Amino acid sequence: MRRLTAPLKRCALVLGLLLAPVACGEPEKAKVTIMVPWSGTEFKAFYAVVKAFERDHDIDVEPQVTRALTQQLDAAVAADAKPDLAVLPSVGAIAKYREEGALWKLSVDTDAYVQPFRGLGMNGADVYAVPVKADVKSLIWYDARVTPQPPGSWTALRARSDRWCLGLESGPTSGWPGADWIADILLADKGVGPYTAWASGDAKWHKGPIEDAWTAWGDLVAGARKGAATFNFRAAAEKMTTRGCSLSHGALSAMAFESAQVRDDGYTYVPSSREALQVSADFVGKFTGNKSADEFLTYLASAQAQRAWVNEPGFALSADNRVTEYDNATQGRIAALLRSPRYTLCFSAADAMDPDVSAAFYRAVLDSTNGKDLTPLLEALNRVQKELGYAHPESPPPPGPFCSPPSHP
Repeated sequence: MRRLTAPLKRCALVLGLLLAPVACGEPEKAKVTIMVPWSGTEFKAFYAVVKAFERDHDIDVEPQVTRALTQQLDAAVAADAKPDLAVLPSVGAIAKYREEGALWKLSVDTDAYVQPFRGLGMNGADVYAVPVKADVKSLIWYDARVTPQPPGSWTALRARSDRWCLGLESGPTSGWPGADWIADILLADKGVGPYTAWASGDAKWHKGPIEDAWTAWGDLVAGARKGAATFNFRAAAEKMTTRGCSLSHGALSAMAFESAQVRDDGYTYVPSSREALQVSADFVGKFTGNKSADEFLTYLASAQAQRAWVNEPGFALSADNRVTEYDNATQGRIAALLRSPRYTLCFSAADAMDPDVSAAFYRAVLDSTNGKDLTPLLEALNRVQKELGYAHPESPPPPGPFCSPPSHP
């Protein structure tokens, strides 16, 4: 046994030397980090797309999930610890990071996307962000088995005595559901001109069309204000008819509905306007020179990935004209509104504003819901806008067309 020890050691050494180059020669997979705000079914849908990409590419995608995306991304940019990619929830955020020089130009083709999604995220001919998930916000939801179909205008709706489902809590961005609602009333009642003037910072908050929209919204939800500021927006419409409310407002993805509940014999919707719809998107922008991030972003924007994404849980919509088949028929009909020649599509007003103005807007929604007098709140928003909004000479304009009729490539 002793005599065998030395040969065995030599053999082990030789084997080790032979195997070492193989192990050392294995290249590490490329990695892409992406900061996202999604949770629950929305994140599951996104992660299914990630896994499909990883199966066909030698790249690992590492999502960084945070509810406080704006704050986390600001901190990462300031500390030079940026993710490769990040979801940008508004065109105002795109403008902000582009102006700061944090966003990289992209070579992603968005020609198949409908307007205004195609142009937003652009500066001239340069693309800085790609809309990977879309929403239609101008929808009024009801249970068709219990509630009569509501009229498709805010004027007619104010004449009804329905109780609205109202929830405004959404973590660091609490208040945004009310902000979208106010914007929707303004867009439907006053039209595209006053709406874009407000979103661009060229209109006063405390008088005229904007004050009228706030007042109309306050009257509409007067019976639902109690506790709304701390009630989660997704839970607000859940089991709406058993909770004592019968109508809800907002995008399908913001409703806590199961897929089976939004079939023709269950929860359904009417658009809140016959002419203009408020829409939104989650964009993805690039913050580093990682070439693999370009590959992943190109995939996210492709028709292949978009078709897969919309048929995962979470009710995502695609702004890509080539994506027309949805497993859920109600979801598919909503997506068709994006391609309809009937509607002008306008991005959410708060999405176009400087992120700090949007944040002040959301806080004012919460304060007004909690009973604070509206006039001083709106006057304060005037001051915030003057200091930070797009009316300020140094502030960048929202990128791309803010409102536009759908167009086909």
